[in-house]
Amino acid sequence: MRFVTYRPKNEQASSLDHVGVLTSDGDRIVDLTADFGSLLTLIDRGDEGLALARKRLAEVKEIVPLADVALRAPLPEPRQIRDLMTFELHYQQSIAAVARMRVGPLAPLARVLGIAKVPSVWYEQPVYYKCNRFSVVGPEADVIWPRDARLMDYECELAAVIGKTGKDIPRARALEHIFGFTIYNDMTARDLQLREMQGRLGPAKGKDFDTGNVFGPWIVTRDEIDPYGLTMIARVNGEERGRGYSRDMYHRWEDVVAHISRSETLHAGEILGSGTVGNGCGLEHRRFLEPGSVVELEISGIGKLRNRLVKP
Repeated sequence: MRFVTYRPKNEQASSLDHVGVLTSDGDRIVDLTADFGSLLTLIDRGDEGLALARKRLAEVKEIVPLADVALRAPLPEPRQIRDLMTFELHYQQSIAAVARMRVGPLAPLARVLGIAKVPSVWYEQPVYYKCNRFSVVGPEADVIWPRDARLMDYECELAAVIGKTGKDIPRARALEHIFGFTIYNDMTARDLQLREMQGRLGPAKGKDFDTGNVFGPWIVTRDEIDPYGLTMIARVNGEERGRGYSRDMYHRWEDVVAHISRSETLHAGEILGSGTVGNGCGLEHRRFLEPGSVVELEISGIGKLRNRLVKP
């Protein structure tokens, strides 16, 4: 099933969010708002919630044409966002790109870091940081260029939505805790990010700005997708900028869930980003965004996530 959060186009912007499930043709939404109120509520109800959603989908009542709604991020306020770095090629190419930038806004970092290869700890365990869960937007929303940023970038990621709370989750049971998958565009101010990370902490303001975390267009439930069989494509203004594959994750979702939940409760409604797929951002090839750039991320089995970057 594919779950959405939306608002009817004919309602005011201040109207409440609706939750729904797409019909098999993908052109209509069965409204589930009366049953759940929000997608987080549905997730919290576990198997019971999914069973009721399937029942409503089979009944095909309260149908809304997809063309008549404005999609929001599936989880407009997730309980937590953690973003990983699980693709080796992205890490390698990013290191090489920064090393070549000996002049300009990235020069200080290139001189200070002196990194020539992926550090050994990256291979030993999944690494991640926590994002601002209040800066989430969805499909077609404008991403606002943050003040003081000069180099803006996109990041094409696969995101897992946790559906079952747990602690010390064994690797063999880890996938059972994933509700489904969506697309994540982790928008980044590269110059701000790389400047602040000279302090060996972060990222902070390079990632934390309103509209910086983009998710959508919907969540596809785990039973309908192979998370290791997906093609991931990034386009800017209609031009393909990069293509990669989810099969290249060095740390698999089983490893990620088991690691994060070690001595810590992982809650339903949290989002885990895979990190950027190889060739999935501009930094790797030193091609950054301009004001007005339209970024479209596509992941097979899920769909397309499209947004415009706007500089006030």
